[in-house]
Amino acid sequence: MKALFILNDGPYGSERSYNGLRLARSAANKDVEVKVFLIGDAAACAKSGQKLPQGYYNIGVMLGAVIRRNGEVGVCGTCMDARGIADEDLVEGAHRSSMEQLTEWTIWADKVMVF
Repeated sequence: MKALFILNDGPYGSERSYNGLRLARSAANKDVEVKVFLIGDAAACAKSGQKLPQGYYNIGVMLGAVIRRNGEVGVCGTCMDARGIADEDLVEGAHRSSMEQLTEWTIWADKVMVF
């Protein structure tokens, strides 16, 4: 099975991106091919160097867990630019992406989940 997770919310403040990544990680553990696309405020989820209070979840680390399980993470380039996020600011394994790639991934996927 192939699953695409589209995240819209920022990394903190709501738990939508957190819950989307929890499901993506769980699916990747079940041998599902996983792709995650970060759009809008979710582009900040892929910002490297996130420092949080002890005991608080770290979205950057969660993205890394998906990537280590052969998941792919694309970040909307227009959304990155609007938020001042450069390519070198992204967590290792995430890449600048585009609406064209999101379209390709949507066609590729058996399931598309939007958070």
